[in-house]
Amino acid sequence: MSDLDDRLLAAHARDDRRALVTLYGEAGSVTNDIDASCFYLTHAYIYALEMGHPDTDALHARLAVHGRV
Repeated sequence: MSDLDDRLLAAHARDDRRALVTLYGEAGSVTNDIDASCFYLTHAYIYALEMGHPDTDALHARLAVHGRV
């Protein structure tokens, strides 16, 4: 996940919120730990909410499956 971590840091550095939604969503998909997955998905969801991103509803649904919203 080091490459993904690097891409997340770079997206934060340039304040690329659209990329952050995508990258945090990706991080939520690749981890095998449910708590870590929901941690990343929550970040993706918050950024998506802030910008009216088209993935907002899908991220909400993914979190709802695990009782996190």
